[in-house]
Amino acid sequence: MTRALIIGGGVAGTITAIALHEAGHEPLLFERYDRSAEGVGAFLTLAVNGLDALLPLGLKDVVRSAGFDSPRMSIGLGNGTRLTEFPLGGTLPDGTVSQTVLRSDLYIALRDEAARRGIHVGYGNRLIGASQTNTHVRADFADGSHAEGDLLIGADGLRSRVRTIIDPDAPSPRYVPLLNTGGFAEGLDLPDEPGVLNMVFGKRVFFCHVVSTDGRVWWFANPARKTEPTAAELAGLAGEKLRAELLHLVARDRTPATEIIRATREIYPAWPTYDFPTVPVWHRGRMVIIGDAAHATSPAAGQGASMAIEDAVTLGKCLRDVPDVERALTTYESLRRERVEAVVAAGKRNGDTKVIGPVGRVVRDFFIKRAFSKPFDEDPNAFMWNHHIDWDEKVAA
Repeated sequence: MTRALIIGGGVAGTITAIALHEAGHEPLLFERYDRSAEGVGAFLTLAVNGLDALLPLGLKDVVRSAGFDSPRMSIGLGNGTRLTEFPLGGTLPDGTVSQTVLRSDLYIALRDEAARRGIHVGYGNRLIGASQTNTHVRADFADGSHAEGDLLIGADGLRSRVRTIIDPDAPSPRYVPLLNTGGFAEGLDLPDEPGVLNMVFGKRVFFCHVVSTDGRVWWFANPARKTEPTAAELAGLAGEKLRAELLHLVARDRTPATEIIRATREIYPAWPTYDFPTVPVWHRGRMVIIGDAAHATSPAAGQGASMAIEDAVTLGKCLRDVPDVERALTTYESLRRERVEAVVAAGKRNGDTKVIGPVGRVVRDFFIKRAFSKPFDEDPNAFMWNHHIDWDEKVAA
């Protein structure tokens, strides 16, 4: 039995812990914050490939219970034209479709399931350093405590401490010139089918809304920002000032965006978008990084959580089937790197269509209308949706 120290209690870390537990190992999960994630974060759509990867761990229904079905997306322009509607990744054999879920609800569901399975979770454990020998690793925390195990897994996100421990020369995240914000509108009676993501390439901003099963309207917007904002600039763009800017950006669009923004009690403070085109070093000795720590992707790919889930399940298989820890980590990277870097590139391409000037918008809208005027011969995103991990198939080093 391998004792794995997992740094980070988000989606990637918690599912990794469950996968390793399922594989017969002993995971110890450490979260830097002194509480769980109730009320933290916006919402996300979990694609069918991520849900498919959860099936052998007995987690698919756990996750589905936290959100609602999002079987399709609708694409439109700011002039009110609806161009097309198509499946959001297709349907699994059992009828499962993509899910939209509050990030905090997803965390809570996974946390409770990990606890039910007897997995140790420590809160208030902020990693400050780690070391390793040929046989063991040690993690040191800011409160003076430490933990020892057979390997250390960094599931600690975009600003990963484990990544810099493994490779002090690791690159910084790349700023994608978009901000993210959103919220939940109440009291509206929109004609949209619940669960369908309505995406609009507006004249000044990309805007998406979806009617949830309880009638609220969940939405997000991606205001363009050419230069990376400072913390002070982001703090100044909040509350009613952010609402006013968003209303200005959607004012020329013939969509329900204006009434949605006005009907939102609290708008999420804006945060910048980042990705990693490539992270050269994923593992060293008995330490490895997964999820956003290794390959953060723009939300425009719709694959961040699913990539983390695929990582977790693949790593669990490798550590189950490859007896030597270092060889298992090498095998894990060989199975994941090409795929996740292709997803990051797709996310960057999708995001680039949202960052555009007035002249470029006219050209963009022309090509978008042309692209959606006829059925796809082949969905360019099919490689993302159709990926399947066979948990029962043995991994060879």
